[in-house]
Amino acid sequence: MERTDLAERSSLLLAALASVAVPGLDPVSVELVPSDPQHDYDLAFVTDSTDRRWMVRAPRTAAAAARMEMSLALLPLLARRVPFGVPAPKGFVALKEGGRACVYPALPGHTVDFTAIPAGRGLAVELGRAIAALHNLDARLFDEAGLPAYDPDAYRTRRLADLDRAAATGRVPTTLLTRWESALEDVNLWRFAPTPIHGDLTGDQVLAVFTDEEDASTGTIKAFTGWEDAKVADPADDFAGLVAEADPETLETVLEAYAHARVERPDANLLVRARLASELGLLAELTRALTAGWDEAADAHTAALRRLDDEVHAQDAAEDDYRRTSLAPTSAPRRSVPPPLTIEDDEDEDDIAEDVGHIGFEEADSVEVTEVIRITEVTEVDDDLHDDEPAPTDPDEDEGEAVEGGEASGPRQA
Repeated sequence: MERTDLAERSSLLLAALASVAVPGLDPVSVELVPSDPQHDYDLAFVTDSTDRRWMVRAPRTAAAAARMEMSLALLPLLARRVPFGVPAPKGFVALKEGGRACVYPALPGHTVDFTAIPAGRGLAVELGRAIAALHNLDARLFDEAGLPAYDPDAYRTRRLADLDRAAATGRVPTTLLTRWESALEDVNLWRFAPTPIHGDLTGDQVLAVFTDEEDASTGTIKAFTGWEDAKVADPADDFAGLVAEADPETLETVLEAYAHARVERPDANLLVRARLASELGLLAELTRALTAGWDEAADAHTAALRRLDDEVHAQDAAEDDYRRTSLAPTSAPRRSVPPPLTIEDDEDEDDIAEDVGHIGFEEADSVEVTEVIRITEVTEVDDDLHDDEPAPTDPDEDEGEAVEGGEASGPRQA
């Protein structure tokens, strides 16, 4: 049963859970991470008597608990293969509502505000490289952890089902439904290589440190948290948060750094699908709020969808791919085609004769043998028509050399 009607756990309760989960952990202070009813987890930082900081993560629903359990198998596999930190659980404690809370050493860094990341060198480049490192992982690693995997058609079908459920609420503008349905039914847009992804890469899940706290460009990515939605699926999903929040120039920097660091070249429509994933995220939030009975949140999401409808109408004509709001597939550049090979009219006649002489009978049948014969046949002059005509001579031949029998000395073209 979903735990949809309980208030968040108190900071004291979360500190107590930490002390039970990790033997010898003696809490001295606790800091509750602010959240709203739609969050899946209660979070708190606990400082112990040795001045170590810990993170307590307690699921609020049975579904969240199940997703967290699946992600726990992935974390130790990731830790040895990515250039950034991931949570390393040190203890667990069963919850009376079901599931269990997880406690791990707090990772260094601050959460990142995507709207504040500057373009150019620094945090934007770091973020692009970090995402590329994740996407470069072998998909079998996620399979070993028991995480789901989707091919492009299955993932597209899954999103179409989500769209149908949202349409049934009657709260989604018709023009948006048409826009999304068109994009989801265009198979040209859904040609991607299934990739290991984070699945919920927002600024709250990215931790960074800064050499200058006043200069965001000095940031370095230290960790990714919140791996409960990890899977093998569309790499565009990990850019949905950036598309929604980051400045276009910043997004361009991130994607360029990402493309340079990827083992495989990103597909041409990654950015288009990232924008679609960002927009469809509003549908997921609306559906969840309605299911949970959160009327106020559902109204807020409905209003957000109306604003999005107005925005895509106003901004559909954009300057470049990083600003465009269209969901039409991006056309790949056409390859230049070399001009057809032509045969010069003044090709040496002896070469032509030699080439034709090598054509076998079976091959000649397939290439208009009559045309070949017409070019190479030594044509006999009709005596009845040309009795009075002198035999032709080649002006370039040596003087005094005659043409015998009235025939050309070499093959002539018809």
